[in-house]
Amino acid sequence: MPEDIIQIDQHMFETRLGRLVTDKVTEILNAMLDEEADQIAGAARYERSGSRKAFRAGHYERKPDAKAGTLTLRVPELKGALFESAVVERYRRREESVEEALMDMYLAGAGTRQVDDISQLLWGERMAPQTLSDKPRKVYADIERWRTRPLEGGYPYVFMDGVWHKRSWGGSVENVSVLVAIGVDSTGHREAGGVAEGMKEDAASWEAFVRSMIERGLKGVRLVVGDRCAGLVSTVGSMLPGAKYQRCMVHFMRNVLGKTSSRHSAWAARALKAVFAMETREKALAKAEEVACEMEGRKLASAARCLREGIGETTTYLLDEFPAEHRTRIRTNNMIERLNREIRRRTRVVGSFPDGNSALMPVRAPIRYVTDNEWSTRRYLDMSRLDDNLNPAN
Repeated sequence: MPEDIIQIDQHMFETRLGRLVTDKVTEILNAMLDEEADQIAGAARYERSGSRKAFRAGHYERKPDAKAGTLTLRVPELKGALFESAVVERYRRREESVEEALMDMYLAGAGTRQVDDISQLLWGERMAPQTLSDKPRKVYADIERWRTRPLEGGYPYVFMDGVWHKRSWGGSVENVSVLVAIGVDSTGHREAGGVAEGMKEDAASWEAFVRSMIERGLKGVRLVVGDRCAGLVSTVGSMLPGAKYQRCMVHFMRNVLGKTSSRHSAWAARALKAVFAMETREKALAKAEEVACEMEGRKLASAARCLREGIGETTTYLLDEFPAEHRTRIRTNNMIERLNREIRRRTRVVGSFPDGNSALMPVRAPIRYVTDNEWSTRRYLDMSRLDDNLNPAN
């Protein structure tokens, strides 16, 4: 290697640079603390002044954790006045952004033990259990305000589903569901309309869930997309009379294929895809009847009956009032399934929850994160197409 080429030890460079930053930040903060002490005392150290209000009484060390590393601060003590600093909050051991980062890890899916281990790895000490319990309460209060915010404007399309998790109930651990609703507003953007614990995902749970959204301003719903849940279907009919119900096509196909023997499953899958490839609802229903007859001929009576019973509510998206450009997105509940995966990833880390509130918060956090960040700037559907279908003369 030529002698005039300078080699840099990257690890040593980063280590020394980190120490330099830590030392410089420590120096600046200590100078700020001394300046604050001078202002409170009314005079600088050793200064003779008739306006002096307090006297210096030494220092004590604080070692808070910050982005720049662990800082060694010399906090002044005063006689005759209480030293309160705007630079370093009293009793705080970590910079606010550091604690927020740890809480983001927790809400994003890391368990408390993982957060504790990372805290020790980065700062040489474990995070106090009280911090792990107190800090989320502040975050949860903000999330709760977001969850109960007013729903402004219309939501022509609403996607609803439930995800199951474990929580303590009556002294035992049982499965309960969290109900989630995602709306597409009049501008075509997606928004989380509601998140609530639904117990057994029955009619009473769905009614309470939909009623809470209506009270917050839910209106203008034309289509509700969800899985085949009797409680949800009846709730849509009674509480959202202006809306139609679309059964998730993917779940419906799985239900039919689940009643098909492995010998005929490949054929049945192709046949069902052909049904949903039809351009009009009349053609789709006619094709479905042909497939059902063929299933009976192949001795798949159970699958044929399932197809006939569900094809009507699974082809609602083909009605003329819904534009063809929207069909591939309003015929399934795939959009909300992504959120459910985020929820399951978080709840699997915890295992079971002691109460409904502790279970809901880690569920609401990823929903708020996804909907406020990844969805906020992207238009999901061109809603002018829906208006054109309602006003064909224009």
